[in-house]
Amino acid sequence: MALATEPTLRHIAIIMDGNGRWAKSRGLPRTVGHYRGAESVRKVIDRAIDHGIAYLTLFAFSSENWKRPMDEVRDLMGLLRFYLDREVRLLADRNVRLNFIGDRSRLSKDMCDLLVRSTERTAHCTGMVLTIAISYGGRAEIAEAARQMAAEVASGTLSIDQIDEDAITAHLQTNTLPDPDLVIRTSGEQRISNFMLWQLAYAEMIFLPVLWPDFDAAAFDAAIDEYKRRERRYGAVSPA
Repeated sequence: MALATEPTLRHIAIIMDGNGRWAKSRGLPRTVGHYRGAESVRKVIDRAIDHGIAYLTLFAFSSENWKRPMDEVRDLMGLLRFYLDREVRLLADRNVRLNFIGDRSRLSKDMCDLLVRSTERTAHCTGMVLTIAISYGGRAEIAEAARQMAAEVASGTLSIDQIDEDAITAHLQTNTLPDPDLVIRTSGEQRISNFMLWQLAYAEMIFLPVLWPDFDAAAFDAAIDEYKRRERRYGAVSPA
């Protein structure tokens, strides 16, 4: 039975999984699966705007994905370039502000420049914030935050007593975003795969069997409906 008061839903994070398996099941190259997955991205962005979601974060390329075959990595980066070149203007028209997280030191200079240009082209937008995680790993993000705080302690700008959960949060790449309320993973896998480890502490998780290229507005709506049926306790006892 639905709750009388629905839980707040400001930030949805999605682990987009299953492009390769979608293509393999159809006897197609994995690249085709990635291109079909990009079409699902557009559908989900549009539907998130329709629902009034303030923040949408998509896990596009993990730090572990660098271990994939070189040809596939090159194709994925090429698809990202193609997507940004084609879609940024449309995102700006829909008042969507782009944001990126991840380790840019592993990206090519032209890719880094593209991320900067894409961010600048939507900086004036005041609607939904779309964050794309590229070359991202949750453990690496926390380790980098620890290094930053250690350097600040060494320089005298931060005391050890000031290091608490808020301080760690402030040193993460997501420090301008609220923690996700809901994380969705497609493809039937039931793990978070080093994604936003700190930020997902109290997120509701929904694991769907659908492969990402088949994820559409109806699947997105169903995930939101499931979220609304849940009761977020944050460690507290449920009221009688």
